[in-house]
Amino acid sequence: MAETQIEWTDATWNPVAGCKIMSAGCTNCYAMEMARRLEAMGVEKYTGLTRRSGKRTIWNGVVREDPNALDIPRRWKKPRKIFVNSMSDLFHEAVSEDFITRVWGVMRETSHHHFQILTKRPDRMADVLSRVAPEALPNVWLGTSVEDSQVVARLDDLRRVPAAIRFVSFEPLIGSVGPLSLKGINWAIVGGESGRSARPISEDWIDEIYSACESTGTAFFFKQWGTWGKDNKRRSKKANGREYRGQVWDEMPAV
Repeated sequence: MAETQIEWTDATWNPVAGCKIMSAGCTNCYAMEMARRLEAMGVEKYTGLTRRSGKRTIWNGVVREDPNALDIPRRWKKPRKIFVNSMSDLFHEAVSEDFITRVWGVMRETSHHHFQILTKRPDRMADVLSRVAPEALPNVWLGTSVEDSQVVARLDDLRRVPAAIRFVSFEPLIGSVGPLSLKGINWAIVGGESGRSARPISEDWIDEIYSACESTGTAFFFKQWGTWGKDNKRRSKKANGREYRGQVWDEMPAV
């Protein structure tokens, strides 16, 4: 995969495929259905990664390392922001430390790119990087996902990682995050869920995060309302748009 419609990045790179449901934010993960479609198209890398559960497609826990994908960033000469593993989690427990080390080697060699790594397993990320990459690479951004107050503790693990930029994705935001400190976090992405089974978002929850960003000078990026607008009415993602407090927020961290 390469070009993407994700608003905060330029391209995606997937050296790993497959995952498993980790917390409530994973319930409607777009990657599960995308993996099923890619398998139907005959893409071998995504064969056997999902199963049907009622009317839903979900991960079956199979995770596949793809050494052939490691050369892709080397072939991209134009500098890009690259989202690493949009179809998986580099720090899934089934991904070997050896393979993570190889991914880090590619990112070190291709310093003209900026790599954005997002995980729901920041505890493993911190532990593994303490051994394989104890010093931050200036072109690698490390982040975690926080969907509600139940998983805010992930931020403490994120603060332990050596990173040029630390970021958090509050997407899909499905509940209040409660009192929140973003100390040590450079960038916050906020977004509501989209799709047929999307869960509503509340403007009050966004306000909590916006206020936390103001307190610490954390860059604030509002990605979307999603399927549910601020008036709690269901519409298309496009119709609900991206405005919050009367404007579009596309702040990026200082690099």
